[in-house]
Amino acid sequence: MKKKNFTYEKSGVNINAADNFVKFISFISSNNKGKKKFNNIGGFGSISNIPKNLKNPKIVACTDGVGTKVEIANVLNKYDTIGIDLVAMSVNDLIVQGARPLLFLDYISINKIDLKKLKSILRGIVKGCKISNCELVGGETAEMPGTYTKGKFDIAGFAVGLVDEKKIILKKNINENDLVLAIPSSGIHSNGYSLVRYVLKKKKINIKNNPFLKKELLRPTKIYVKEVLDLIDNNLLNACANITGGGLADNIKRVIPDGLVADIDLNKVKTKKIFKWLKKNNIGNKEMLKTFNCGVGFCLIIKPKNLNKVTKFFAKEFKPYIIGKITSGKDKVKLNGKIDWS
Repeated sequence: MKKKNFTYEKSGVNINAADNFVKFISFISSNNKGKKKFNNIGGFGSISNIPKNLKNPKIVACTDGVGTKVEIANVLNKYDTIGIDLVAMSVNDLIVQGARPLLFLDYISINKIDLKKLKSILRGIVKGCKISNCELVGGETAEMPGTYTKGKFDIAGFAVGLVDEKKIILKKNINENDLVLAIPSSGIHSNGYSLVRYVLKKKKINIKNNPFLKKELLRPTKIYVKEVLDLIDNNLLNACANITGGGLADNIKRVIPDGLVADIDLNKVKTKKIFKWLKKNNIGNKEMLKTFNCGVGFCLIIKPKNLNKVTKFFAKEFKPYIIGKITSGKDKVKLNGKIDWS
């Protein structure tokens, strides 16, 4: 009796399916490459040009994922927006130091290659890169049977940007009496979804039958790249902070120098319906502020005289508004008052 040989495919890994996905990546990337010189997809590494207009370029690199928001995508069988989230979570960090996104790579790990699902995710990544004006130069797709159960997957992103040394945003740029502005978030963005899913489970809520939650829980993260870089180019920005996990206090604190305080008036925060819904489902004020952006996706610190100039760079939906100012002190951040959840 002839012995049957073991194969990689029998172990659960389909090389042909992976190759077909690489071909799709190459196709969709080439259509969005614009004037880029190198075709990086399918190689062992990527090659990119360094812009010639930078006299003393410095590299800034970031990496992030979208957390358990992928589980909401699985429940709703909708994957066309989490790729935008993936890009946003890295490029919104890059711009905090004044860097212009240059290139992006993704990592997708999945139990079994599902071309329809992966293509949908990738289209979102390409869209996020287009919004950020950066190039998708490659990535990795790993089929991992036994590590992930049926239908499960995870995604991670890696962004690299460049900033001229003279344009790096430093803490020393912040001065007493500077204004702290809030740029509205598009929604929950990509933080706090484990708590969101816990609420859904405890309240026995089926999001498939809830049009509001179906829309809000997969609403993509706002990408702030264009507006913030415009402010930097026009010398209108002293500092900024991406409001992600840890909320307002923990993220603003990271950019405040010793001896100064971001004095935030929570009464001025304009929250959104999705956060009001969460607050009404047994989540306390402290937990809301620690876990979610609560409607503030990004913060700017500017000179008071520049307020009108700054707001002109934003569309109405994301127009920044004052939530505090910089004072002297030791705490770096003070949260006063309460958000109106009504």
